[in-house]
Amino acid sequence: MLEYSEICTKKMIIYENEPCEVMENHVARTQQRKPQNQVKLKSLISGRTWNTVFHASDKAEEAEISKKDVKFLYASKDEFWFSNPNDPKERFTIPAKIIGDSAKFLKANENATAVVWDNDGEEQIIKISTPIKMEFTIKECPPSIKGSTASGGGKLATLENGVKLQVPFFIEAGDKVIVNTETSEYVERVQK
Repeated sequence: MLEYSEICTKKMIIYENEPCEVMENHVARTQQRKPQNQVKLKSLISGRTWNTVFHASDKAEEAEISKKDVKFLYASKDEFWFSNPNDPKERFTIPAKIIGDSAKFLKANENATAVVWDNDGEEQIIKISTPIKMEFTIKECPPSIKGSTASGGGKLATLENGVKLQVPFFIEAGDKVIVNTETSEYVERVQK
């Protein structure tokens, strides 16, 4: 159990029977009142955020969160199929609402990271995250115009997974690029 003053940024706690991440906190000590910890929480299941206050007498249970590697196999309707990378026969599905925005960067037969919450001995996957930098092939891209590279800027390209993003003018269809999956931005071209 965490004391009220130990509930600080980046900690994972159980609040209202949900695992939550502490986004911000501030311990306020006024002259005539007891100290209190003003906290902004984000649910790791629903994603909603809210503010709450922990007083000096309050305690919070720390959430048991772990990470494990999983291998993405394929998506079918609103279900995403994964397997254990060490045992391909051990397959399981995760609903689309848990995958969230990570779905657009999942590649078949590529590893991802599952965030697992130990809910009284029962493991529950609450989030899937992809590597921060991933390699993709440009599927569609308008042709480069001579002289346009001097002014900087970029053009809109479509990746092999259908995601559209801004790339520099020198990128062409068929090029392999590194993409930041957190910001959906171009990082660099892969050297041939």
